[in-house]
Amino acid sequence: MSMASTTKIMTGLLLCESGDLDKTVAIKKEMVMVEGTSAGLRAGDVISRKDLLYGLMLESGNDAANVIAYEIGGNKENFAKLMNQKAAQIGMKNTNFITPSGLDDEAHYTTAYDMALLAAYAMQNEDFKQAVGSKNYTAVYNDGNSTVTYYNHNRLLRSLDGCEGIKTGFTKKSGRCLVTSCMRDGLRLIAVTLNAPDDWNDHKQLYTYGFDCYQKTELTYTLQSTISVAGGEKQELAITADAVEVYLNQGNTKNISYQIFLPSFVFAPVKKGDVLGQIVFKYGDQIVATAAIQSTEDCASVKMIEKNYWDLLLEKLLLLLSL
Repeated sequence: MSMASTTKIMTGLLLCESGDLDKTVAIKKEMVMVEGTSAGLRAGDVISRKDLLYGLMLESGNDAANVIAYEIGGNKENFAKLMNQKAAQIGMKNTNFITPSGLDDEAHYTTAYDMALLAAYAMQNEDFKQAVGSKNYTAVYNDGNSTVTYYNHNRLLRSLDGCEGIKTGFTKKSGRCLVTSCMRDGLRLIAVTLNAPDDWNDHKQLYTYGFDCYQKTELTYTLQSTISVAGGEKQELAITADAVEVYLNQGNTKNISYQIFLPSFVFAPVKKGDVLGQIVFKYGDQIVATAAIQSTEDCASVKMIEKNYWDLLLEKLLLLLSL
C-alpha cells in the first residue's frame, strides 16, 4: 500500500545517519519545486541539516524532504536508491521508495510490517528519536535573520501515555497513515496503520492490547563460580553475572535457551569488574538479552623475577595453546 508522508521516516533516518547535523545547506530553486505540505523554505535560504530534520518530521515539509534528497543523494533519483538500499539492509522486503516525501507514485509502496521494522530501527538513532518526540521546535536560519516554529502533527504525543511520536501521513490515494512508537516501563512497541480513518483510536487500542501481551521476566542461568588464572598471584578468580530482566510475550517465557561464552582461563592482571565472558539468551534463533560475566576481585601479575624456569615455560605453552 502507499504510505504518504510516513515515507519521511526513511528520509529523516538517512539524514541523521549522514552525520554533522550542524552543517548548513544553501537551498536552490530546484530543491523546493514540490507540491504539498511545506516547511516554508525558499531558494536562497541557508539552513542547518538539524533544522531541515525538524521541518521534515514535525511540519511534514515536502520541501524539506526534497532539500535533504539533493543534499544527501545529489538528486531525488540517487536518493531513492539510497532509501531502497537502507530498506534492504533493515529487512523491508515488500517496500519500494521513489520519492523522499511520500507523494503518490504507483511504484512507491510498502507494508505495515515493513514500516514497523523501519520505525524500530530509526528509534535507535538518538537524533531521530529526539526530533520525532518534540512537540514543537523553532528553527533559526539565514544567519539568525529568519525564524519559524514547527509544530508536531502527532496528537498522540499529548494524549497517549508513553508515546514517543514518529510520523503521520495523508494523501487521497493512501488515506490516513500513522506510525507511532510507545515506551512504557522500558518496553518499546511500534504501531503502524495504513489507510485507517480512525487511526488515533486504533493506535491507542493497539497499545492497550500490545502491552498486555508482554510480561517482565527474569532470565536465570547456571554459571561456574570461578575461572583459572595464568601468571597471576592467584590461581582462580571469582566471577559473576548480573540477573537479566526482559519483556517477553507471555507464551514464550518457558522457551528461552542460553549459551555461556567463557574461556577456560584468563591471563593476569585482572581487575574487579573486568568483563571476561558473556551469557547470550535466545528465543529460537533470536537473541533477546545478554549478560556480561565479570571478575569480582583483582588479580595482579606475578613479577617475572619471582618466576622459575618451569613457571615461565608453562605460561608460554598456555599462550601458544590460546592462539
